[in-house]
Amino acid sequence: MTAADAHITVNNLTMAYGSFVIQRDLTFTVRRGDIFIIMGGSGCGKSTLLRHLIGLRAPAAGEVLIDGESFWEASPEAQDRIKRRFGVLFQSGALWSSMTLEENVALPLEQYTALSSARIRQQVSLKLALVGLAGFEDYYPSQISGGMQKRAGLARAMALDPDILFFDEPSAGLDPISSRLLDELILELRNSLGATVVVVTHELASIFAIGNNSVFLDADSKTMIASGDPKQLREACPDPKVRTFLTRGEVSVQTA
Repeated sequence: MTAADAHITVNNLTMAYGSFVIQRDLTFTVRRGDIFIIMGGSGCGKSTLLRHLIGLRAPAAGEVLIDGESFWEASPEAQDRIKRRFGVLFQSGALWSSMTLEENVALPLEQYTALSSARIRQQVSLKLALVGLAGFEDYYPSQISGGMQKRAGLARAMALDPDILFFDEPSAGLDPISSRLLDELILELRNSLGATVVVVTHELASIFAIGNNSVFLDADSKTMIASGDPKQLREACPDPKVRTFLTRGEVSVQTA
């Protein structure tokens, strides 16, 4: 892998709240165009790692590089510039309930661009159409299903045409069919937009359907114990804890 292939590089990252260490010595690379999965058991620090990657929380030690530029050593102005390249879909969707879908998606365009109102409306309609919500501009979040809310949140995450998309448990609260449709949408958007995607999830169906690279965080040892293609880790990871997680415990049953 060349330096140009590395979109996000994490070096010796330690996450902590005061003296309480959540994870230590995390080192991995997210390649350009990856759908990169952050996985592990409950309470291992997956969402906390995401907050470190998107600039919401500074690490206790280590660094996060975006295209070779150290985010946490950059000036506040440079950090703002880098963050505008990010699109984030939070677990709840985080839509403003008092705003229509059009108003929700338009918000970052109004705040961070000088586009005219007509151009913003055009961009909003395009982004909603990309996620299958054409014609829903005037609907409020309470008037659509949970799956549609996730897609609307995704449209807002794409509003500024980011080159890195971050998703925190995108399938949480969705039925299996809606979850599969969201996975297919993520793949389509990665392929059509050329974006790099980082996904926090513990859903095995999603991990294997969309992920081509990953890191596995372990709550007991408080560090990463595996990285790579999830399908390859399921078959050949030397750590039985990872294989057990990726097979829903079938490894343990077979070797008992």
